[in-house]
Amino acid sequence: MAYLKSLHKSLKVLVTLITLVAALLNQIHLGLQPTREVYPKQEGSIRVMSFNVLYDGKNERAMKNRRGIAVEKILQIDPDILGVQEATHEWMKWFNSKLKDYKHVGVGRDDGDIEGEFAAIFYHKDKYKLLDSGTFWISETPDIPSRSWASACNRICTWAVFEDLKTGQKFAHLNTHLDHVSNQARQKGVEMILDKAAEYGGLPVIVTGDFNFRENSALYKTITADLLEDTKFAAPDTMHHATFHNFMPAGMQGDTILDYIFVSKNIRSLLYRVETQGVDGRAVSDHYPIYADLILNPPLD
Repeated sequence: MAYLKSLHKSLKVLVTLITLVAALLNQIHLGLQPTREVYPKQEGSIRVMSFNVLYDGKNERAMKNRRGIAVEKILQIDPDILGVQEATHEWMKWFNSKLKDYKHVGVGRDDGDIEGEFAAIFYHKDKYKLLDSGTFWISETPDIPSRSWASACNRICTWAVFEDLKTGQKFAHLNTHLDHVSNQARQKGVEMILDKAAEYGGLPVIVTGDFNFRENSALYKTITADLLEDTKFAAPDTMHHATFHNFMPAGMQGDTILDYIFVSKNIRSLLYRVETQGVDGRAVSDHYPIYADLILNPPLD
């Protein structure tokens, strides 16, 4: 009997130790997670982010050395919807392992599966229901991996239609990365994107991406001529800053703007930001992330 009592006591001590160790390990795990400092956002608005993550790099700019601070910056901004560019399969695996509140749509541009860069759309899984999605190639054969018009690479546009689980509002999001070499390919890409945006029958439409054209260029004027407007100029709370810095020091970055968030006229832009602050003094990519806060189908004033 004494033996059983001693055994029971020992088991209780062991269980207590295991519980304490598990709690300690859990705290260590939580301490290693990126800090989530949500930037203030107006009630009822949707935060949309566009982020060219840079497919890779050398030395400290290599993907493996930036992936942690890239996730930390996403969690700080806390977007409802996120369009990424240059996200390789390795980036996608990393994001899926760390962005637990999100699901995504999109495919690799080289095989329609995992090869090549993604122009993926991540969405907050507890806020939105995915209704439809797809990817088309910026080419004369848009349904298959391909390129046309002297494009240096396969280029794609990924799109999705969502329903807000709280309000029932539906909206479309298109995300792209246009060619950096061929102006004709960029022009055709703008035409295809505008055609796709016009298909949604009056739904609010958001278009994000690295467009590889400058603000107020001919193609910029084309994409903002009718259906879409630039959140930078539509938002009352806005700023002006380059979006591409190529890891140059602050005083040498110039004024290169390549990344945009465009929206249809039935969306009200509240705020536009270029997120120039890095993490621990380090730039998260060669592009700055940008984000905008939006109201879908705002009431008439």
